Amino acid sequence: MGFQPPAALLLRLLLLQGILRLLWGDLAFIPPFVRMSGPAVSASLVGDTEGVAVSLAVLQDEAGILPIPTCGVLHNETEDWSVTVIPGAKVLEVTVRWRRGLDWCSSNETDSFSESPCILQTLLVSASHNSSCLAHLLIQVEIYANSSLTHNASENVTVIPNQVYQPLGPCPCNLTAGACDVRCCCDQECSSNLTKLFRRSCFTGVFGGDVNPPFDQLCSAGTTTRGVPDWFPFLCVQSPLANTPFLGYFYHGAVSPKQESSFEVYVDTDAKDFADFGYKQGDPIMTVKKAYFTIPQVSLAGQCMQNAPVAFLHNFDVKCVTNLELYQERDGIINAKIKNVALGGIVTPKVIYEEATDLDKFITNTETPLNNGSAPRIVNLEEHYIFKWNNNTISEINVKIIRAEINAHQKGIMTQRFVVKFLSYNSGNEEELSGNPGYQLGKPVRALNINRMNNVTTLHLWQSAGRGLCTSATFKPILFGENVLSGCLLEVRINENCTQLRENAVERLDSLIQATHVAMRGNSDYADLSDGWLEIIRVDAPDPGADPLASSVNGMCLDIPAHLSIRILISDAGAVEGITQQEILGVETRFSSVNWQYQCGLTCEHKADLLPISASVQFIKIPAQLPHPLTRFQINYTEYDCNRNEVCWPQLLYPWTQYYQGELHSQCVAKGLLLLLFLTLALFLSNPWTRIYKAYS
Repeated sequence: MGFQPPAALLLRLLLLQGILRLLWGDLAFIPPFVRMSGPAVSASLVGDTEGVAVSLAVLQDEAGILPIPTCGVLHNETEDWSVTVIPGAKVLEVTVRWRRGLDWCSSNETDSFSESPCILQTLLVSASHNSSCLAHLLIQVEIYANSSLTHNASENVTVIPNQVYQPLGPCPCNLTAGACDVRCCCDQECSSNLTKLFRRSCFTGVFGGDVNPPFDQLCSAGTTTRGVPDWFPFLCVQSPLANTPFLGYFYHGAVSPKQESSFEVYVDTDAKDFADFGYKQGDPIMTVKKAYFTIPQVSLAGQCMQNAPVAFLHNFDVKCVTNLELYQERDGIINAKIKNVALGGIVTPKVIYEEATDLDKFITNTETPLNNGSAPRIVNLEEHYIFKWNNNTISEINVKIIRAEINAHQKGIMTQRFVVKFLSYNSGNEEELSGNPGYQLGKPVRALNINRMNNVTTLHLWQSAGRGLCTSATFKPILFGENVLSGCLLEVRINENCTQLRENAVERLDSLIQATHVAMRGNSDYADLSDGWLEIIRVDAPDPGADPLASSVNGMCLDIPAHLSIRILISDAGAVEGITQQEILGVETRFSSVNWQYQCGLTCEHKADLLPISASVQFIKIPAQLPHPLTRFQINYTEYDCNRNEVCWPQLLYPWTQYYQGELHSQCVAKGLLLLLFLTLALFLSNPWTRIYKAYS
């Protein structure tokens, strides 16, 4: 709908005036003209808004003449309109609203979807100072009865069906509203005379309206489809046409769909008690209060869950990083009472405490405030849980807590460690096996040091933290079958003594292998050195006292041991119940040296340089016996060689041969007989046999 000529002229003048005022830095509305189609509209008044008043007027231009704007009398509200002003920094947010509500349109219009506008007016918002007009905003109001989302829907509104029970688009080829689409035979807007013109050329398939076609697996589809196999009647599906996988159309019937909320999360608040008849592997451990016994654990997303249940026979070793400002001590472990129905009693954890010696390994980025007289607080740095189990019950719980005393207002990042181990009730010590009898992948390599009283140990690698310095690095065990490279940094100054540097490097590298023997098997007895214990072979062990002549130069040291190579020979040693057993045949350590020189920038300052030292672990698998030599048949007839061809005919019956060790032989025979039964049944249902049966019947 166009404006009257006076309104169009006023609009051009307001646009020109707004642009010029912006260029001059005067007061102006942005934008100077607004077309309003809803219940509210906003504009910004930019410039020096101090002491500026805003007024609203309804322009009457029925006679074709717009009145001259006057700012002498201010009106912020009329019978139908209101204007509000929100002040800002040199900006006023001006909002004009329709006061009657859009329900007024539906009450005055017999047809709520009329083509003519419900409200058609022209508004003028003026900004003035001391009765002097400074800027104007022209608003052309053109609101229809169905233009607002807040309009109440009538009873004839279209209801979108639930796609689970009824297809959303029963006629996808109906693309034009209010008109007949050619070749769309399901279009309800096409008359019978028009449909006759393209009846033989209608769109087929789902696009043509066949949204419920029978799928290929239906038995009824086999009677109308050519080329169905002979076994189709034996494996087809008897199902009504209403049960179809097309367009999410399932189980169409009188059952109404469930009205679900847009966002719903199910939280299992009631703990399920699994301890009445004993625990099974993976069951959560329960307390006498019918609650889960929880220890912080790390989720798959890497987040630390504070109230994670402990699963029966599931070991874990996790670390959680916590901000000291947000740290809250968990409920007392001493008061926890574990339910043990099978023994007819309660298991109470036995807790012992130890004081931490080096807080720098646990707390970083510390900020200790001045002593304000507040009492210190106790934080737990490590918690070690040992669960003794007997069949499906828990007989004993031992807890060791390493704690520290810090300032009540201390800030920083704290790393906590939580370890849970399940041991058999008749185990004499807390050392667990790394396999029985062979090693399991991922288990620690067992080691002994016969030169000290407490001879049980293991081989280690560094686990750096913070800046990666060797002084703050912790140890982690070497796991069987995992090739790893780790290292740390030594701080070296320009006037470093080379002999002392060598001794320091050798001491750091030797701390990783504080052992003399390693276990050949995962269950070797620590008390019996003859039970499969191998001595570690040390090659090229450095002499820290050797001092080359050239090393007297300041800022340069030769032959510094900087790398430790640990090579472990492993092999397959048979199988137990179809599971391959692996054992260690030998361990060799070798040192590598480098020449260190102080790295200077523009000037050699008295700052510490960093010398990287590293250690690597390599598992080398060797055959337990020499491979069988190739026969003349394998050399001449390479088409039967399984290593050179994709099809391996000699291994057609491999699961039933003595070389297959994945399962028990009895299970392989049972599965083979079952497969033979299915093949025989398929043979009898094939085409020749069905013809013979039909001939005799």
